[in-house]
Amino acid sequence: MVNTNVIGSVYYYDSIRVNLGLFQRDVNVIWDLAVHDFSILEYALADHAVAVSANGARHLPESPENIAYITVFFQSGMIAHINVNWLAPVKVRKTLIGGSEKMIVYDDLEPSEKVKIYDKGVTVHGDPERIREMRIGYRAGDMWAPQLSTKEALRTEIEHFLDCIIDGATPTTDGLAGLRVVEMLEATTGSMAKRGNPVEFPPLRRAS
Repeated sequence: MVNTNVIGSVYYYDSIRVNLGLFQRDVNVIWDLAVHDFSILEYALADHAVAVSANGARHLPESPENIAYITVFFQSGMIAHINVNWLAPVKVRKTLIGGSEKMIVYDDLEPSEKVKIYDKGVTVHGDPERIREMRIGYRAGDMWAPQLSTKEALRTEIEHFLDCIIDGATPTTDGLAGLRVVEMLEATTGSMAKRGNPVEFPPLRRAS
């Protein structure tokens, strides 16, 4: 839906991934949870992420950060906000993608209607004859939930992996994609160490 412009221009990406534990010693909460959002951003959006700002905190001795708030800045002006937390009383996995035409809500914990599309948004009136009226109009249309495949995600991943071996195709998540996500994780950790000072991402690498 993003790639076919169903939701229009993407304005923002807002994600929350929180739960109680599991506390780890070798990685912080960013490397454990935010890695999924970085992968989604790189896959689903054609936009180019240019910089990140992150703040976090640790609440247990000799443990890495267990809570973090991340803001990713994009070339187009789009913004992404990611909240990850190991110290929440409930488990939440919810993502909002706001567009100029429609908005998407993805709730991974929903048993059936994981993705919902809302025909909601705002319209700016540029007509000078209406200057005395409210310039912002609100659109509240229908909501629908598309039917999704119930195939296990790991099965889909393994089938794609085998297809790439047999046919010699480049995997959707190839080595360059993995490198890019690691670079984003390292930049985010660096920003958190600097109390939120923005850190630019390395330039995108292209397959030769």
